[in-house]
Amino acid sequence: MCRRRQKLTHVQERGWQGHFLFSFGMALSRLLLRLRFKGKEHLPQEGAYLLVANHQSMFDGLWIMGGLPAKQRSRFSVLAGSDLEEQYGLTGRIMFRVGKAIPIDRFGNPLRGLLLAKKSLEQGNIVLIHPEGTRSHDGRMGEVKNGAAYLAAKTKLPVVPVYIHGAYQAFSRHMSVPHPIDWKKMRRKKIIIDYCPPIHPGPGDNKDQIMEAISTALQQKEDHYLGPRS
Repeated sequence: MCRRRQKLTHVQERGWQGHFLFSFGMALSRLLLRLRFKGKEHLPQEGAYLLVANHQSMFDGLWIMGGLPAKQRSRFSVLAGSDLEEQYGLTGRIMFRVGKAIPIDRFGNPLRGLLLAKKSLEQGNIVLIHPEGTRSHDGRMGEVKNGAAYLAAKTKLPVVPVYIHGAYQAFSRHMSVPHPIDWKKMRRKKIIIDYCPPIHPGPGDNKDQIMEAISTALQQKEDHYLGPRS
């Protein structure tokens, strides 16, 4: 009888395999896609901070990490569903390792994952959170959860909203494999990673106020790239 694997409850190690897979993944992405980064000047140069991004594909974390200064990448982790490593095949296991994932229970109690993320931030690391908790169904942002705002309110660290544009067209949840080429136009698809100006939580700011600021920043970027919802 096959024994069911226990859910992961600790921060994953990247190791040499993760570093190799990151380098290989970024090289392949630059070869097959028109990968562009905007707003890198908004990234804090020192210390811990939160990255809060919309979620369009399995490779969002890879590309967001790829836009960070090289000296910061060893401190990068992503808050990821504990089911990713077990239920999403080889791709899920690779992204869990590359992203140095902090596992969170998406379908139960998320508190353990949030506490692990808080500890990681307090140790000087950089943590990426997708507040939607899952990939987009239609290319636009879905309902967001306030875990990122909770961490920002507790730690008072800077929050950098990140908008990902074009990844849905290249590797949406509805695709079994990536589609990096637009065959009608005979060119590589463009993906933009757009880092927004940081949000600095004040002493009196609560999680609702911080979440409103994050949501507004990301919605403004979505309206810019896709236009307002009809």
